[in-house]
Amino acid sequence: MYGGGMWGSGGGGMGGRIGGPPGGMMGGRPGGMGPNSLARSAQLSDEALFGKVYDHKVVTRLLAYLKKHRLGFTLSIATMVLTTVTGLMIPALIGDAIDVATGTTSGLMFLNRFVVDTFQVSGTADILTMIFFLFIANGLIQWGAQWAQLYIMADIGRSVLYTLRMQMFDHLQKLSLGFFDRHEVGRVMSRVQNDVSALQEVLSTGLLEIIADFLSLGVVFFMIFAMNPTLALITMSVLPLLATVMFFYEKLSRNAFMKVRQAISVVNAGLQENISGARVIQAMSRENINLQRFGNVNEQNLDANLQASRLSASLLSSVEVLVGISMALVIIFGGYQVLESKLLIGQMIAFVLYINRFFEPIRSLAMQYTQLQRATAGGQRIFEMLDIKPEIIDAPSATELPPIKGEIIFDNVSFSYVDGIEVLHDISLKINPGETIALVGSTGAGKSTFVSLVNRFYEVTKGAIHIDGYDIRKVTQESLRRQTGMVLQEPFLFSGTVRDNITYGRENCSDEDIITAAGAVGAHGFIMRLENGYETVLQERGSNLSQGQRQLISFARAVLANPRILVLDEATANIDTQTEILIQKALKNILKDRTSLVIAHRLSTIHDADKVVVLDAGRIAEIGSHRELMEKGGIYYHLYTMSYALGDLKGAAEATPRQRQAT
Repeated sequence: MYGGGMWGSGGGGMGGRIGGPPGGMMGGRPGGMGPNSLARSAQLSDEALFGKVYDHKVVTRLLAYLKKHRLGFTLSIATMVLTTVTGLMIPALIGDAIDVATGTTSGLMFLNRFVVDTFQVSGTADILTMIFFLFIANGLIQWGAQWAQLYIMADIGRSVLYTLRMQMFDHLQKLSLGFFDRHEVGRVMSRVQNDVSALQEVLSTGLLEIIADFLSLGVVFFMIFAMNPTLALITMSVLPLLATVMFFYEKLSRNAFMKVRQAISVVNAGLQENISGARVIQAMSRENINLQRFGNVNEQNLDANLQASRLSASLLSSVEVLVGISMALVIIFGGYQVLESKLLIGQMIAFVLYINRFFEPIRSLAMQYTQLQRATAGGQRIFEMLDIKPEIIDAPSATELPPIKGEIIFDNVSFSYVDGIEVLHDISLKINPGETIALVGSTGAGKSTFVSLVNRFYEVTKGAIHIDGYDIRKVTQESLRRQTGMVLQEPFLFSGTVRDNITYGRENCSDEDIITAAGAVGAHGFIMRLENGYETVLQERGSNLSQGQRQLISFARAVLANPRILVLDEATANIDTQTEILIQKALKNILKDRTSLVIAHRLSTIHDADKVVVLDAGRIAEIGSHRELMEKGGIYYHLYTMSYALGDLKGAAEATPRQRQAT
């Protein structure tokens, strides 16, 4: 987020709360490993693992990325053609060498005109010497062309994939939080990593290999018919059988390879779950049970891979059998033609070699069939994601929000995460600049949704929210979030040092500003006790710090950003009493002269609020000070007596006789 958008934001989103969006990031996750995990994975998957071999829309959009590489792509095509042609020269040279060695030069396929006529070479030894040098020259040309082809296409492929990944990352940064509420993190990452990698296989080498295979197939087809139409027809006689094999292979392999992808997905999910939950697993002595369950899904993965391997092996062996049959027929009928002097022995051998060259691209295309399906499906998913429009966008006429005082007005606001199911109903509320508002209510009352609308993380369904008289839909998101801040219950720390995390969003601050911000929240002392002070590198999500220390850094981040509107969403819920005392002292400095919205379940935070707003089922049920609402004896009073008073002696001491009698 820009500026002070989400200082100290929690990593889990708000999907886990009843009042939050349905599902959440982790919504819809299968309930652990078991015998039916693979079936659940197939049922829950909303993405096709395999697509069509050719999708015109995907190809057209990919070609747009190749436009700026037109020269390189043209050169790679030229080198591919040269590689293919030089490869097809080898059987002709071998056949000529055999015919020359046996004393026949009248029917040479390649050398008759090029060598004998052009260079006036005579004599068996001289012609064989010339063939030797032609072999060397042909091999060097083929090596150079193939090296250039692979290098150029690898460079183009990596450049295109770099562009795609950068576009996807940039696009994800702009998508609204509603998108992340509805999609699991693993699936989003899969599109950025796995789907792009599937394209990489095709763009780097596969694309030209496929073109080369079709080119080779066409050239060989033409050559064998030009050499000997009878033997060519005999060769083609096995193609109907090959087509039948390929038809059944395509049907069976699609399901088989889909099961492989689903099975490994379940294995990875189980592995991640057991690693992340190692503490709970050991505490509950679940090691043997989990090992057995992991063994079940791992066995499913093994069976799926073995089935796919058997299919691939069956295809290759079937093609080899058909190639063998074709060669045997050519040798038999070609042998009779040699005996009848209708065919030179070298020509027959060259013909047999060309048969192998004819079936080689068929083998290659068969093995690339699944790769093409994966790449096409990957391309479809990539472009589907890039086509998703952010739900929250700046209006064309949006203006910069000038420096604000902090007045917030909810004007008859309603909101729904899902059409037809309102979470907030007709909220009207005025918050004066510098006021501290405590939001109270039972779980699912809509508190987190309420504060999320202020930052415009979601768009109101009805009504409007004004800040200092500006409709937040008519100002830029960056200028709004630069002046608003949020500290959530679960502090999120990024990779880097303590300094990096405090200055997140305000990277150009001086050391004095950083130390002042940390000191204001009571974090400077423990930071200086760390091994390298502010330069201490944090482990993943700050795991080398305590929960309270991570939260203090989040507060320091908010103080440094200096927002005019500050949201504390249960920011003190998961910390110890000693740390809370530090934070409560710091809050007096943090909240001073700022408009603050505080969601809290602890009475000590609520006592000092200017107003307490009680939400019930998405509506404002009560508004007033703590004492006024206690005197009223309504919803807030009952929430207090059930929850707050039990854990707050100060609150009990301040309660009226009627309240003490009730507790």
